Amino acid sequence: MTTTPEHAARRTARQTFTDAVPLRSVALVLGVLVLQLAFVASYVGAFHDPTPHEIEVGVVAPDTVAAQTVEQLNDIDGTPLAARVTTEADARAAIESGDLSAALVVSTDGTEDTLLVASGGGSAVATAVETVLAQAESTQGRTLATTDLVPLEGGDARGLTGFYLVVGWMVGGYLVASLLGVAQGSRPATPRRAAIRLAALVPYAVASGLGGALVVGPWLGALEGPVWLLTAIGALVVLAAAAMTVALQVLLGTVGIAVAILLFVVIGNPSAGGAIPAALLPTFWRTVGPWLPNGAATEAVRGAVYFDAAGIGGPLLVIAAWAVAGIVVTMVASWLLHRRTDGAAARAGLATP
Repeated sequence: MTTTPEHAARRTARQTFTDAVPLRSVALVLGVLVLQLAFVASYVGAFHDPTPHEIEVGVVAPDTVAAQTVEQLNDIDGTPLAARVTTEADARAAIESGDLSAALVVSTDGTEDTLLVASGGGSAVATAVETVLAQAESTQGRTLATTDLVPLEGGDARGLTGFYLVVGWMVGGYLVASLLGVAQGSRPATPRRAAIRLAALVPYAVASGLGGALVVGPWLGALEGPVWLLTAIGALVVLAAAAMTVALQVLLGTVGIAVAILLFVVIGNPSAGGAIPAALLPTFWRTVGPWLPNGAATEAVRGAVYFDAAGIGGPLLVIAAWAVAGIVVTMVASWLLHRRTDGAAARAGLATP
């Protein structure tokens, strides 16, 4: 078959293009595009229409109207509140420990009621409850005065410092694991090397946790929580993010980095309850948030700073579970890969004449 100059030129052009942009690169670029669009969809989906969902509110009222008040609040369209009868002492204690978002104290001798809130647990939640109750009160010819039992610290004006601290820890965790994978190979050659790589993450995690705690505390004065506790939370968060990223790389190679970004950035950040508290997020983000290290860590930092560490045990267990899962998956997967590689090498040796 005769090859014309035009045909040869087209073939040369195709060859030049495929040399510059191989099919594997095209697949990676398409993967990046999907990840980018997922990022947009997740953040916009989570934040475009914050709406309160069954925010727990205590009702302190005379016995003659308490049940009726609770029923009216729970029947508001969209169920923004989940009200229950309580005493003022119990309500204050629950709010100050983070177990209750707010409480409505109905006046017995006037038309101005009191709303008890804790902006330290999420200023957007306090504002949302205040808005809903102010509307409900106005229909009854009553007014509302707000008392903040757990106000935000002076350096934490919008209550976002803890969330951004967690974001920094998470970024450090998956970045250091990704860099180790790029520099030394995403899949360690032996389980021993995998164990060494995991062990190397521990001092980094401790340094990262301590550094973050010192930056937001003594240096910037944004959060006045105990440095040692914030350091421990940070170290655990960084280790969890890093270990799981290593595990994903062992399982999937370089693609594991993209999966880590999908988990910890695309899904984890908007569902963490930082920029928008969980009670105001759509169902998907509200449901998955507490089970991802981002959301669990944000809750743990808030508890450590504003609620004397009350209720942080559950979130810490979630973070620890991610760390343990990352370590176990890394070791098991690296052992299986090493075993498969040794088996293939042995079969190749037997087949060699």
